[in-house]
Amino acid sequence: MQHANKQEPTRRTMLRAGAAAGTATGLSAAGILGARAANATTTSAPGESRKPPPYPPDVTDTSRCTPEVAALFHRIFTAKSEHDTAAFMAHFSRTNTSYSDACLGVVMSGWQTINTEFTSIFTSAPADAIAYPLTIVGDTDSATVEFVDSPGFFGQEIRALSSVTFDRDRKITRWVDYWDRRSSLFPSPDASAYPADFNDSEQNADPAVVHAATRLQSAFAAGDAAAAAALMSVDVVHEDMAAHTRIRGQAQVQRYYTRALRYLPYGPGAALLHTEGSRQGGGYEWSTSPAVVPGRRGHTAIGLDAVGRINRLITVYDSSLLSYPAYLSLISLAAEAPLS
Repeated sequence: MQHANKQEPTRRTMLRAGAAAGTATGLSAAGILGARAANATTTSAPGESRKPPPYPPDVTDTSRCTPEVAALFHRIFTAKSEHDTAAFMAHFSRTNTSYSDACLGVVMSGWQTINTEFTSIFTSAPADAIAYPLTIVGDTDSATVEFVDSPGFFGQEIRALSSVTFDRDRKITRWVDYWDRRSSLFPSPDASAYPADFNDSEQNADPAVVHAATRLQSAFAAGDAAAAAALMSVDVVHEDMAAHTRIRGQAQVQRYYTRALRYLPYGPGAALLHTEGSRQGGGYEWSTSPAVVPGRRGHTAIGLDAVGRINRLITVYDSSLLSYPAYLSLISLAAEAPLS
């Protein structure tokens, strides 16, 4: 079952064109983010003066990040909301950078390639298209950012959970977007080459978050609900952006994992690929379980308390790759067993 989308033919045409021109890394750079932008509509004619965009709302949770990276992302998303390509691209390394979309399966490498894409997106977007961060976890070495692209950019609202890595000069060397196509009302992906690598060797994470992420994903891959829950605080919150489930408390989370791990994309068979973040937390990217969603990727954000226990977990993956019955079954696993 797919959601209706009036501009689906245009989007599919662009995806097919990109796939035809692509290499082993997936879709070609030209039109990579434009594949998302194909759904957007422009409200001003070329050359027409545009009204200043509304300022991004101040709704960001910065309780698990440093003030420096909070200020950095504020500048990045302000530039994006103002459609200021020069200001936005000033945050990317000119010598070593990539921007990827793990949902579409595309990787752009090189400052000029990324600049060309965002120039096109910002030029065609209506004035009211804005983007803003909801949660930032990490520091100026690397971080996880949860953010919103308003419908003006890509025709539908996109809520992403992204991995961002910086160099010593606080320039972005790697940015990967993760989002759920079904939740964003986009049609299911066309069959095309999916990259084997998203520049995963570009890592700059604190050992504390690497340790936590490695132990957590090892427990998930083993299907060990008790071991996973033991890494968490008593009041941990688990949120699945794709299955729209939110579970509070270590005891409830363990019961959920006992029911659900074998069916979750990050359960048995999934493997950790990349980690980002600081001692306060961050996130990790993983390959999906072959039995659930073959050959794809997902992303999980984790917050850490003062003694390194996980007190917040947010995960996202592309649920449109699941059949609708399988998707409904996944959602139902959040329900507790009936009372006797």
